[in-house]
Amino acid sequence: MSEGDAFDVVVVGSGGAGMTAALAAAHHGLSAVVVEKAPVYGGSTARSGGALWLPGNQVLGAGSADDGTHLAYVAGPDVPLTRRRAFLEHGPAMLAFVRSHTPLDFAWVPGYPDYHPEAPGGLARGRSIEPKPLDTRLIGPDLATLAAPYRAAPNGMAVTAVDYRWLSLGVRHPRSALTAARLGVRSTADRLRGRHRLTMGQALAAGLRAGLRRAGVPVLLDTALTGLVVERDRVTGIRCGDRVLHARSGVLLASGGFEQNERMRRHYQRIGTEWTVGATGNTGEGIEAGQQLGAALDLMDEAWWGPSLPLTGGAYFCLAERNLPGSLIVDGTGRRFVNEATPYLEAVHAMLGRDGSGPHLPAWLVTDQSYRDRYLFAGRAPRAPLPRRWFDAGVAHRAGTLDDLAARIEVPAEALRATVERFNGFAERGTDDDFGRGESAYDRYYGDPRQRPNPCLGPLRKPPFYAFSLVPGDLGTKGGLRTDEHARVLRSDGSTIAGLYAAGNASATVMGRGYAGAGATLGPAMTFGYLAALDMAEVRAARA
Repeated sequence: MSEGDAFDVVVVGSGGAGMTAALAAAHHGLSAVVVEKAPVYGGSTARSGGALWLPGNQVLGAGSADDGTHLAYVAGPDVPLTRRRAFLEHGPAMLAFVRSHTPLDFAWVPGYPDYHPEAPGGLARGRSIEPKPLDTRLIGPDLATLAAPYRAAPNGMAVTAVDYRWLSLGVRHPRSALTAARLGVRSTADRLRGRHRLTMGQALAAGLRAGLRRAGVPVLLDTALTGLVVERDRVTGIRCGDRVLHARSGVLLASGGFEQNERMRRHYQRIGTEWTVGATGNTGEGIEAGQQLGAALDLMDEAWWGPSLPLTGGAYFCLAERNLPGSLIVDGTGRRFVNEATPYLEAVHAMLGRDGSGPHLPAWLVTDQSYRDRYLFAGRAPRAPLPRRWFDAGVAHRAGTLDDLAARIEVPAEALRATVERFNGFAERGTDDDFGRGESAYDRYYGDPRQRPNPCLGPLRKPPFYAFSLVPGDLGTKGGLRTDEHARVLRSDGSTIAGLYAAGNASATVMGRGYAGAGATLGPAMTFGYLAALDMAEVRAARA
């Protein structure tokens, strides 16, 4: 065995879960290495909004704590109590650790509600935090190999989640105009000073990488997992082609989900890879490697779903577009089937018929010209012409009347007309009698405060009318290896596979089939990566 290829901890995957685990291992006296098959680090974390959902963390204070009631509501009874408790109890400690050992700091996302704020234990003010803008000069040579964001901000501006909320309302809104002006001034000042700042998932991934560099933890890019090494019924390393990396204390699989694996998606979800926005490297090797050793799988039919536009350049994950007034969603019958502003996971559950109502595909987001005059749409400025290629591809349709629009999208004209007329009545009264749109604080977060009496409801009256195709997209899959409260991988009989751990989307999420709030992917991912490192440190100490 080459000493250069022997470590206490081997981490597969350079996203938030993997880098947090490696950092924690290093600060507990363990030698660690991170392997990443892509030529860049950061994975889905770097592409994400970078938010963390962490009840009771030190940034928000004790008033944000969850006694377990809310997570139990979100996750459901199938997620063991021990795992839910582990997340809630150790999430704050994980965050304190990251703040102490990286250049990262975090701030509350003001007023971004839990996704079910009216449910038991939910908070309308929210529990989501995001990284503060991070000066790239703190990143050093690792900036060049940081994975690209999912959506690049215009003109290199450092846009936060808070900024996005207001920018989505279009420059005619005073708060939006003020936000755009502030960002423009700050961006100009940064350029004059020769400074550039990262935000959202870019900041999170780069800050964790900076912490690893300070701790002396190597990150091996272009290094793919090809198998696990097992000796005497214990995982003792990984294979990367002809190279073997030995792990004295354990291997953590933090290699992401399987959203980019066509075969796995067709098998487990009966859906392909074309509508995901997950990292291209997330093809499920870590999950399959664990499965080959007898690991149990959970939630393989689930994903971090969200209604998406199948644009010609790739899927576009919708956030604010559905909540803004002057829009509604219909299926092939020309009728509404869901509260359009509901959390995105639940919206796709409805599209797929998992709420018991039957599938509602195809689905169309219907708007009028007033909506296009006021709001950003898929990154396009208000009133800006939409690309001709969208219309040519059938992603977008435009017509002077609702009847003509119905003909273009092949839904019954009478039904679409009746749906819009009924919806317009709801908008005038401010009450959605069919689906309750705008009743939840979450619905209203991405609504338009100018719209009265309901910030999520506005009539569709001004031609031309538009219809945009909506598909069941996702941020990544959320099912994978079954784990316990220490992130140890389990067999179906509940026994552990010695030396093997999993966190992030390579494991079945502690959120179950639910979604607690912005950052309910990364908060648990990083927490269970942290817990895996703590357990491996205990293993090392016990064997010393």
